[in-house]
Amino acid sequence: MGPRIGPVGEEPQMSDKDTKAMMSTEDIPQGKASPNSQDLQRSVFYSIKFFVLCHSLLQLAQLMISGYLKSSISTVEKRFGLSSQTSGLLAAFNEVGNTALIVFVSYFGSRVHRPRLIGYGAVLVALAGLLMSLPHFISEPYRYDHASPVDMPQDFEASLCQSKTLVPDPTPAPSNSSCSSYTETQHLAVVGIMFTAQTLLGVGGVPIQPFGISYIDDFAHNSNSPLYLGILFAVTMMGPGMAYGLGGLMLRLYVDIDRMPEGGISLTSKDPRWVGAWWLGFLISAGAVALAAVPYFFFPKEMPKEKHELRFWRKVLTVSDSPVSRGEDSPSEQSLQEPLEKQDGLVQIAPDLTVIQFIKVFPRVLLRTLRHPIFLLVVLSQVCMSSMVAGMATFLPKFLERQFSVTASYANLLIGGLTIPSAIIGIVVGGMLVKRLHLGPMRCGALCLLGALFCLLLSLPLFFMGCPTHQIAGITHEPGNLPGLEQFPACRGNCSCPLDDFNPICDPSTHVEYLTPCQAGCTSRVVQEALDKSQVFYANCSCVVGGGPVPAGSCDSACSHLVLPFMFLVSLGAALASLTHTPSFMLILRGVKKEDKTLAVGIQFMLLRVLAWMPSPVIHGSAIDTTCVYWAQSCGRRAVCRYYDHDLLRNRFVGLQFFFKTGSLACFALILAILRQQDKEERTQVTVSIPGLQQQQPLVSGPEKKPEEFRA
Repeated sequence: MGPRIGPVGEEPQMSDKDTKAMMSTEDIPQGKASPNSQDLQRSVFYSIKFFVLCHSLLQLAQLMISGYLKSSISTVEKRFGLSSQTSGLLAAFNEVGNTALIVFVSYFGSRVHRPRLIGYGAVLVALAGLLMSLPHFISEPYRYDHASPVDMPQDFEASLCQSKTLVPDPTPAPSNSSCSSYTETQHLAVVGIMFTAQTLLGVGGVPIQPFGISYIDDFAHNSNSPLYLGILFAVTMMGPGMAYGLGGLMLRLYVDIDRMPEGGISLTSKDPRWVGAWWLGFLISAGAVALAAVPYFFFPKEMPKEKHELRFWRKVLTVSDSPVSRGEDSPSEQSLQEPLEKQDGLVQIAPDLTVIQFIKVFPRVLLRTLRHPIFLLVVLSQVCMSSMVAGMATFLPKFLERQFSVTASYANLLIGGLTIPSAIIGIVVGGMLVKRLHLGPMRCGALCLLGALFCLLLSLPLFFMGCPTHQIAGITHEPGNLPGLEQFPACRGNCSCPLDDFNPICDPSTHVEYLTPCQAGCTSRVVQEALDKSQVFYANCSCVVGGGPVPAGSCDSACSHLVLPFMFLVSLGAALASLTHTPSFMLILRGVKKEDKTLAVGIQFMLLRVLAWMPSPVIHGSAIDTTCVYWAQSCGRRAVCRYYDHDLLRNRFVGLQFFFKTGSLACFALILAILRQQDKEERTQVTVSIPGLQQQQPLVSGPEKKPEEFRA
């Protein structure tokens, strides 16, 4: 495979002390080793296996803390009055710090003490997680009924219909009257803290994966390195699923569980005003990262290279790699070894260059790589796929909450239990197909095309799986015989209702929702105690047929039963989209020059961050905001959206996914067309250069031909 670029391909330079210790460990019988070798044998920090275990746990915890915000994005919006565009920008800021510093990590490579730098990065990630939870502690307790005075129990009498004669001079919205410069400053401080924490989260994650991969590849046995990195990636991929699972558990708890008001609360998790303990997940994740960071301060800068191949791994390779016994490099072996050399992207580039030389070399190789049509089209297809994944990962929980009236906890459990495992299975199956079927570039392109095509087709039914928004009195006006405010012009004429109050109730007989009991003309409140929870009802409602009682909370969606079929199609589409991950990566490795492969992979990851993971959450958030029909107001500014047009929300959210999937499919189709054209040109050149081959052409063009497997 030729010499490898950079320090990862070189034999690690060890001190004389380490060299002697390693030699004495190998040559001296057990029990007669020197003290240095005994120290090495006793120290678990000189074991590359222990490093693989530690790094797997660290990357698992890191992905869990970086993915946790996505699981609680709608809760953070409600708690601090953020629009979806702002929350999407907040989620994207994780990539800003990461992208800004990746080049510096690329330059330093293995010149630094890699385990120690990984530990510093992990500590920074843990501090960023603690900083993300800080807004909860510096903010006032959450008041889900802004119309309630401080000395009055929340959700009690302030939302009821009070006669105008009893309130002759109604004050404007209490929440607006309580606005001050301090309140606005506190809001800006909270938002600024969260943006800063997300930036630090990206900065801290910069050295973790690249340095960890290169460290393992440097000091593991050459045959064991694929197994170790496979274990690392397998454990790491569970991080996002655990993030959604943790979000599902934490959001079942009330946000102010550490400072509950006297008398408790009368909300349930299905109430639209419910805010879960979003901050608790950040504390748990930050603690996990901090614990995982401790061992890295004890690992050496360089350790003796592993000398023995694992026995069972040797048997697996002997049984499975039949092309090796014929003296050939199988595509599966290339797919394992080449990514291991290049997985750390730019980390291995130009280890002996100065910063000025590195800056001069980078643009030239960048332009040469971008001019390669296969590389450019593969990266564009991955940009489309990553944009789809970024938008889905950030706002799918919120979409399920709004579209199917499920709780935030249940939405996260569905995603963590169905979608994430399906994506992992898709990646594994894609790698197995490349390995077992010995797929060359042509067949890799065909596999990517089929995966993208079926993923696109599965998204078509999603446009029709949903229901329109139910009628909301005073907001949506549907013609017909459904009773609403327009048919009861005097039903609440004597009520003095705060304009910015939000305490929805639902008339189950007509499926009409009112913003507050006051809007429905309700004058009394009844609490029915049950074994596990209490249910709030409102009675004597002049706008409700029969006067009630009507239950508190929003009306349930008529399409709640469709949430599981919807998630099944989404998960199946995620598996098919993930199927293209390994084949498309192989197209890049085999499509560029050998000396440019390292930089090509680094450029690929940078372009994915800049073109997909950073802008996609903002694009999806902006599209969701355009479907809002009722915005809450806070201190004269637009805050969180209370109600969406469900049909418009579904069409625009699923439509964005469809758009990105179509772009990926078009790129893979062009890739396959270019590969076919290149294959025809090569056959023509071979036929012209070897005239005697023309008579044997029917034999070569049979099903057993594999010319594309040997083309770079």
